[in-house]
Amino acid sequence: MRNFYYYLFFVIFVTSCAVNPYKKTEKIYDEKLKSLQETISNKESVTLPMVNNFKITVEPTYSDNLLNIKDSISKMELTILRNGVNTEWIGTVNFNLRKPNFIILHHTAQDSIQQTIKTFTLARTQVSAHYVIGDDGRVVQMLNDYLRAWHAGNGSWGKNTDLNSVSIGIELDNNGSEPFSDLQINSLLALLTKLKKDYNIPVQNIIGHSDIAPKRKVDPSVLFPWKTLAEKGFGVWPDEELEPAPADFNVEQGLRIIGYDTKNLPAAISAFKLHFIQSELSTTLDEKTINTIYSIYKKQ
Repeated sequence: MRNFYYYLFFVIFVTSCAVNPYKKTEKIYDEKLKSLQETISNKESVTLPMVNNFKITVEPTYSDNLLNIKDSISKMELTILRNGVNTEWIGTVNFNLRKPNFIILHHTAQDSIQQTIKTFTLARTQVSAHYVIGDDGRVVQMLNDYLRAWHAGNGSWGKNTDLNSVSIGIELDNNGSEPFSDLQINSLLALLTKLKKDYNIPVQNIIGHSDIAPKRKVDPSVLFPWKTLAEKGFGVWPDEELEPAPADFNVEQGLRIIGYDTKNLPAAISAFKLHFIQSELSTTLDEKTINTIYSIYKKQ
């Protein structure tokens, strides 16, 4: 009888150990997950060079949406696949948050930063951005960099067709017909300095809304100082002395390699000019336009 109890105890012990052999790694998973949840929940202001700190009240709907996202990333329920197989859960200890790889610049096309903030805090508008920069240089962060804002909409850049999932959106308080202020651009440069360092974003991946959505969007406007940004290391700009493009240079292919969607070639040409020429926005492929496309093509 004593041997029977020893055997029973041994069976129970082995069975209990077999229930979750990954208990230790699951604990590490939970700890890392909690740390990442704290990261995306952080709403502390960050000091940027030449920029004062501002704080705005956070709407309850933000917290509600964040809670939903937390629930999603920590979900460990089993799923039944179409072939009848059940997925099983074993948490890995090797993971982190996905990092953004693009920065997309916009102008708000509204009359004030207050109006834009209101737009981004109303659920019915279905639009948002990570940052809004006021005409006076004020910088308001509205979403953690690791989370997906709704600023890019339908568009593409190269093979990327869901830019919202891989980008940070920055809105500049500007109605589209006025110059951008020095204070605003200085704050933008300070913010880009931080973001480029934090996420190692390639120079070529700092682009405008009009670049990813030719014809549909024209922001930031023709008055935006892309050349100034490129000189500071944010984006590319044509050479001062344009090298003539080879006679066999394929303009459409060049635009595609840069990133433009050329299904509507005239729209792509116009969007390219909005960014890199800015003196005229026609769809004409003159010598200057072709050579400018070639210059940017070589920088990819």
